[in-house]
Amino acid sequence: MNTQLTGLAMEDAVPQVAADAAPDVSLWSRSTTGPAIVAYIALFKLAIHLYAARFYGYFGDELYFMACSRHLAWGYVDQPPLIALIVRIERLLFGDSLQSIRLAAALAGAGTVLLAGWIARELGGRRFGQALAAVAVLVAGVSLAMNHYISMNAFEPLAWAGCALILIRIIKTRNQKLWPWFGLVAGIALENKYGIVFFATGVVAGLLLTEHRSMFLKPWIWLGGLLTFLIFLPNLLWNIQHHFPFFELLANIRHNGRNVPLTQLQFLGQIAMHMLPTSVPLVLAGLWFFFADPYGKRFRVLGWASLVLLAFIMFSANGRPYYVAPAYPMLFGAGGVALEAWFSRRGLQWLKPVYVSLLLLTGAIGAPMAIPVLSPTNYIRYSQGLHLVPPPIETDKLGPLPQFYADMFGWEDTAVEVARIYNSLPPDVRPKTAIFSNTYGQAGAIDLFGQKLGLPAAISNHQTYFLWGPREYTGESVIVLGVRRQELEQYFNSVEPAGHVGHPYSMPNEHFTIYYCRQPKISLQQLWPTIKKWS
Repeated sequence: MNTQLTGLAMEDAVPQVAADAAPDVSLWSRSTTGPAIVAYIALFKLAIHLYAARFYGYFGDELYFMACSRHLAWGYVDQPPLIALIVRIERLLFGDSLQSIRLAAALAGAGTVLLAGWIARELGGRRFGQALAAVAVLVAGVSLAMNHYISMNAFEPLAWAGCALILIRIIKTRNQKLWPWFGLVAGIALENKYGIVFFATGVVAGLLLTEHRSMFLKPWIWLGGLLTFLIFLPNLLWNIQHHFPFFELLANIRHNGRNVPLTQLQFLGQIAMHMLPTSVPLVLAGLWFFFADPYGKRFRVLGWASLVLLAFIMFSANGRPYYVAPAYPMLFGAGGVALEAWFSRRGLQWLKPVYVSLLLLTGAIGAPMAIPVLSPTNYIRYSQGLHLVPPPIETDKLGPLPQFYADMFGWEDTAVEVARIYNSLPPDVRPKTAIFSNTYGQAGAIDLFGQKLGLPAAISNHQTYFLWGPREYTGESVIVLGVRRQELEQYFNSVEPAGHVGHPYSMPNEHFTIYYCRQPKISLQQLWPTIKKWS
């Protein structure tokens, strides 16, 4: 075990790294090393997210994850179990405030900056190369957005970068006993989001396409794979027990056309916008490093992994451009090493401050599009003035704000309106009254805000709420959110409008009439299996 840990910590005798290893113990020297600068950048990213976390409101997905945290299980319809556990721990330790439940996402973002700099250092990068990789993660719009709110996406880049770092150490030290560490990180990542399969597939392809294929002849890589499988096994068994709902969900999404279709050129264009156009040369330099640099070619397994996962996601029916984002830190790290070498040539050193300034400038311009540092009114003016309207992700109609921001408005207002309707009912009717929501965001809003308003927990047919069932409700008294009257009249003899919700900044599909339904034509218990909504 000590040998394995030493393998992770030791430096290879790479000439490029020697400058950072000079035995200068002065305070200034220690505070201006590559790792120190990367740490400052990571702290700055953490501060940005802690500042922005208090603005706007809960994202719809966050409300759902909070609901899942009340129902801990080994799996959910649309995700593995780790995110619910993380949210449960956050809520127990810090409460339900925006800053509380977003803390882990912000810390993951800071950790990703640290790993990007570490990857650059392991690949031979000195101070500039390490700092450049860290800055690229800091300013990437997709990184700012992912680490703003709690979700699986916040932790995926951290896990991929961790796997990449361990693989680099395996190649540098030839210590294949590190593969179980790779398997451990990959297994935890798999309990967070299934997207790690893309990266793992790319790594396997990269190993087979290089001289490192001989690693498959040793037991350690197989032990790493076994460890990944054992960590994933509880979720796999849950999926088997529930007939693989995630695959059914993907098929439904593909069938109903929820995602905006993209050509390959549009797909690549959105990737460029997500990382920032000024970061594209850095990524291309990273690929060059893996495939053409005399020293970097020993790590070209990561280059192949990047290209394979890009092709796999781009040509997948349900692939989205941001699915590629977790690979950026390792590409930024490699690109930092390559550009550091090129910019260190005589006559080109002026490019170092110029390029970093370009990254920071474009990052500052794009930041309001990724994190809510502006009020909604100022954001609308800003985006319209610069013609920086984010491309739509899904086919739903948009209001004045893009979906990412619009999904942070209106939830508490909905709970307040439902509470008004619920409390207007006779006291003897309220205990029999179900609150049915058509989406997990609506149901999550009732579950979170309704506690202080005297509301019971919501029921819903959407995603994992469906598996939690209608509980003891029969359907004799139901407050219904987000369903059209024509549909409700198929199931109830009495359907009456009882209220209306619609925040000016929320998504248009969250503007609807709330109905109060009675006299069911079929009991809610009998109806439930037929109204599943996995989409």
